[in-house]
Amino acid sequence: MEWEDDAFVLSARAHGETGAIVELLTQDRGKFVAHVAGAASRRMKPFLQAGARVIARYRARVADQMGSAQLEPMGEGPSSLFDDRLALAGLQSAAAVAAGALPEREPHPGAFLALETLIRVLEIPDIWPAVYVRYEAGLLQDLGFGLDLSKCAATGDVDDLVYVSPRTGRAVSRKAGAPYHDKLLSLPPFLLSSQGGLSEGDVKAGLDITGHFLEQFVFGPLNRPLPPARMWLLDRLGEAGRL
Repeated sequence: MEWEDDAFVLSARAHGETGAIVELLTQDRGKFVAHVAGAASRRMKPFLQAGARVIARYRARVADQMGSAQLEPMGEGPSSLFDDRLALAGLQSAAAVAAGALPEREPHPGAFLALETLIRVLEIPDIWPAVYVRYEAGLLQDLGFGLDLSKCAATGDVDDLVYVSPRTGRAVSRKAGAPYHDKLLSLPPFLLSSQGGLSEGDVKAGLDITGHFLEQFVFGPLNRPLPPARMWLLDRLGEAGRL
């Protein structure tokens, strides 16, 4: 089994004296785990960070067993974010959520594109937290658990959508949801439209929505909690006044 593909590094852990086991999100083949020889070298370490873009050349003797990969870096990778701890936390959270949520060896091109889009805007502080929420919503969509925000689940109205049902992931209008507002999730306008604007509390509301459905539909059935990196991201966004 041999292939070559564009990929993002999701995680890397030491294996033996010089190698590493690396999780990759590839463009065409989904998540793959591979052994990378020489990963402890000074040359290799910078592009084994979460979010690094690489060209992966994979080889395995038997298709259903873990193979080895050679990685070639593309661009400077996450090193450009080392002076921005908040953006770096966003990248680490995005990689951890993808690593935990995506099944191995199952193509998910939408997840690859969502991560690619997020990484492109991490250097724009006013934008990326909202894009991060859209990234998680995109992961849910790609896994078959997408939100339906097109109309009110109760009335079919398309206007004044301000809630999301925590059971179905469908939008609910202000009028229909009023009697149950304390049981519904708040729907921030930016999830309805890129022109929806961003107000205080909107990022927190968006993360509450995606976190709820990641727990309910993805991590819960696998008996896993949401990744600690995501919890740290919420803490850091709160400390920075960005929620």
